[in-house]
Amino acid sequence: MPKKRIHLANRFLSSLPLDDFEALLPHIESVDLKRRTILYETDALLTHAYLPQDCIISLLTFMNDGQSVEMAAIGSEGMIGAVAAPATRRAIGQYSVQIAGSASRIPMADLDRIMVERPAVRHALWHVNEAIMSQTLFTVACNAVHSVEARCCRWILSTRDRLGRDSLPLTHESLAEMLGVQRSTVSAIVRQIQTAGLVSQRRGCIAVSDRAGLERLSCECYGRIKDKFDRLLPRSRGAR
Repeated sequence: MPKKRIHLANRFLSSLPLDDFEALLPHIESVDLKRRTILYETDALLTHAYLPQDCIISLLTFMNDGQSVEMAAIGSEGMIGAVAAPATRRAIGQYSVQIAGSASRIPMADLDRIMVERPAVRHALWHVNEAIMSQTLFTVACNAVHSVEARCCRWILSTRDRLGRDSLPLTHESLAEMLGVQRSTVSAIVRQIQTAGLVSQRRGCIAVSDRAGLERLSCECYGRIKDKFDRLLPRSRGAR
């Protein structure tokens, strides 16, 4: 696939006017990221912005006892590095690769310079920042008030949207980690929704069989987060 097409898999980059995207292109490289790769630890200096193409990166917060909580998940709809910490340019949590794949990467110095020179890039960064912050707030509220079953369905649906396919490299263990529950709890939920015909599963993979059915079981947060990204980061025809 041509270099330009690879990078346009990311929503932020594809939302830019063509000339602004072309200004960024010489500074962008594509990198392959393995599952559990830690891109940044909490408070680490952010040297590069990562824009997922077909991987998913989780923002994790750790408690003193070692337990972690997922605050946000970023896939092809967003980016990490240039949002959430514009003042200090330090990571607000641990950024860990949850689902392996490729990402576009650009040095922060180049992105900062181009952001100053090009208002459209700056405005797109504001938009993606607002969308990710909204996702984080919804995630906090969701963890507090919605059932594990609804949250599990939301995570499966969101993963399906980010990867653009029905067959997902999800395990019960990885779902349990992201939801902050026991593996046995996730196993019981997945068996239940499989019996209902909403998903099928094989080793290391969960496949969506009935998207509409999953949406009915999911909480309202799924639709509200998706709508926020769709409004703030529409794909630009000129960049395609």
